Amino acid sequence: MATDPLESFYANYVKAIHAGHAAIFAGAGLSRSSGYVDWKGLLKGIAKDLGLDIDKETDLIAVAQYHENKYGNRTEINQAIIHEFMKDAVLNENHYRIANLPIATVWTTNYDTLIEQAYEAARKKVDVKISPPNLVNQRSGRAVTVYKMHGDVSQPHEAVITKEDYETYDAPDKRQLFSIKLKGDLVDKSFLFLGFSFTDPNIDYILGRIRGLLGKNQGIHYCVMRSPEKPKPFSGRKKADYEYEKTKLDHRIADLKRYGIRPLLIDEYSGVTAILGELNRRSHLNDVFVSGSAFAFDPLGQSRLEDLARLIGRRVIENDCNLVSGLGVGIGSFAVVGALEALYSRHYEDQGDRLSLRPFPQRPPKGMSLPEFWRKYREEMIDKSGACVFLAGNKDDGTGSPVEAGGVIEEFEIAAAMGKYPIPVGATGHAARKIWEIVSKDVKKFFPAGGVKSHFETLGNEKKTNKELVDAVFAILKQVNG
Repeated sequence: MATDPLESFYANYVKAIHAGHAAIFAGAGLSRSSGYVDWKGLLKGIAKDLGLDIDKETDLIAVAQYHENKYGNRTEINQAIIHEFMKDAVLNENHYRIANLPIATVWTTNYDTLIEQAYEAARKKVDVKISPPNLVNQRSGRAVTVYKMHGDVSQPHEAVITKEDYETYDAPDKRQLFSIKLKGDLVDKSFLFLGFSFTDPNIDYILGRIRGLLGKNQGIHYCVMRSPEKPKPFSGRKKADYEYEKTKLDHRIADLKRYGIRPLLIDEYSGVTAILGELNRRSHLNDVFVSGSAFAFDPLGQSRLEDLARLIGRRVIENDCNLVSGLGVGIGSFAVVGALEALYSRHYEDQGDRLSLRPFPQRPPKGMSLPEFWRKYREEMIDKSGACVFLAGNKDDGTGSPVEAGGVIEEFEIAAAMGKYPIPVGATGHAARKIWEIVSKDVKKFFPAGGVKSHFETLGNEKKTNKELVDAVFAILKQVNG
């Protein structure tokens, strides 16, 4: 039976992500829905000044060169870059989803700063490489490096846009170091090309550079491309035009194989968002968020509940997963202790990668209420997780009596909305019991692949030992991880 190309991509690319060998290559299409122009939009005024119709031109790099030839400088080109890419723009969903992926290398031909802004919004330290001198120094503590191989709006005079810029790219006094670095990444990493159409002038240049740098020794890369739009009744679009574009795309797809690039065809641009969303879900399946709090410790008792949390934290590490925790009162700290025990016993040195600890701040940013800030905080933590384990979940009502923790319920609601896998240990009572009852009534809704029902029955049984409860948690995790 033939393998589904998209399913094959997910499997291979997620493996590359987990191995630290994945990279993103972003083109202009990624910024278009944020309000920025594509190549034709950027050079429309330049072409008009030359007496050309930009919609009739296919060699857009040549148009920029003609303008420089005519005036002996590129002042108006530089001004066009500043005018178009200094406009206010809003990050789109694709930017956020890219920034949430555990990928440390991003290349782009875009002049705008949206990718950098997305990483900053995700609270990830980004190291931006705009010119060759930037490649020498590394920003300490960086989570991701963004290589802007064609320059940045802050330096329009250095932007790669004319034919001469492309022809002299590899000169020692130009951008040769970018080519050397790109060659290394193309050998070592699996790239996902996003935001390129098969008519984009950059794509031909980049593909040629890959071929020139690597010959026939390319790795496996992927490119998301939109299929030609089918003609609709009364749309004015001719079937012949559609068939021509389809034929041309078929040739492009065949040609991509020369570069080790496997195309992923989508019918709408929203398909990119769906692909990035699924990548996020799959790449975070090994990241386990532990939610819970305990002012009261019934029905298990304090000693047993704390030991249960510690065992779960330990098993997270022992099962090669990563722990995400907001350090809930009486629960999170014990899960962290268990995780640290496992890390130290195995002499792990990458504790920062295995533990993501996010104590809740007590003061919100200006203009945001504390509940709003905490919800945003919860969304960020859960978005970086694949499964969420819920324990107990109660707090002091202000009079010394326990009451259900609304924050734990909110975390379940967020997890469910994001398509994460909820694993409530109902035997610990309180909010966890309520969540267990909700999930148990419709297990198929939360776990479409099935195979977890008996484990859920165990999680709701107070008579089961801590080991049995923990075994059930990780049997479910094993099931969803395939």
